[in-house]
Amino acid sequence: MSKAYVLHENDEWTVHLTKRLEELNVPYEVWHLDEGIVDLTEEPPEGIFYSRMSASSHTRGHRFAPELTESVLAWLEQYGRTVLNGSRALRLEVSKVNQYTALQLNGIKTPDTIAVVGREQIIKAAEKLDKPSFITKHNRAGKGLGVQLFHSIDALKQYVHSDDFELPVDGITLIQEYIESPESYITRCEFVGGKFVYAVRVDTSEGFELCPADACQIDDLFCPVGEEVEEKPKFQVVKDFNEPLLITQLEYFLAKNDIAVAGIEFIKDAAGEIYVYDINTNTNYNADAEAAYGTYGMLELAKFLKKKLEREYSVVEA
Repeated sequence: MSKAYVLHENDEWTVHLTKRLEELNVPYEVWHLDEGIVDLTEEPPEGIFYSRMSASSHTRGHRFAPELTESVLAWLEQYGRTVLNGSRALRLEVSKVNQYTALQLNGIKTPDTIAVVGREQIIKAAEKLDKPSFITKHNRAGKGLGVQLFHSIDALKQYVHSDDFELPVDGITLIQEYIESPESYITRCEFVGGKFVYAVRVDTSEGFELCPADACQIDDLFCPVGEEVEEKPKFQVVKDFNEPLLITQLEYFLAKNDIAVAGIEFIKDAAGEIYVYDINTNTNYNADAEAAYGTYGMLELAKFLKKKLEREYSVVEA
């Protein structure tokens, strides 16, 4: 029986999708790729394969999950299986350098960035960037890994030579100009089947932990003196989102890079200039924001997988 196969390394993020697949009676199988065997002497099973491997897998103890997934995807693609978010998407997921070069090739503006290996080289790169404010971040990241904001080279030197310095899992640190939003938020556009679904505004006033998954949400603010504070949701779907040129550019970019499912983040500066700075191909969704809006990313994804399976194999067998 043909199935939809979901390749991943995080059960907490994947259970929301499998629940939707069950609601729609879509036959599926989950491949957890923290460990495993890739037998190149055998053919893969029939079905469609959707990869939601994460760049931040190493933070959950799954250090080599992306490398294993890359092997699995190569095997699937060799045999001509239908793969959604395949090898090209994974290469972008695990490297912001790959993301930025691909975006720039498609005429999409990104922040000025320098990639660095070595602590002293980080300082030299910041001096070369020559921006009044700049950030560090990890090349293979997710969840805001390694993101630190600096307003001087001296502050960077103290951080780089301290015990607080975070060594990236692939050794590559990025030095990037700081794009300041006048209202302290970024926008994340969600795409399923390569098409725009909705945009969500993410409050950045409390820092750079921007993963919308329920398991990653920051707790509500707590006032130590007992005063009530107005609740301000960190994630809000933007009603009447109106950036048609950007959406057209991003949909074209996704098609050109064989990416079916993605969350793409951008920031707008005080002059209204848009900078795209992150592509998430293992995209997650925030339940509260979706409930308030009435559109559900995992449901849209499950519908997309169902249609894809029906198209490939005529009938979905329940």
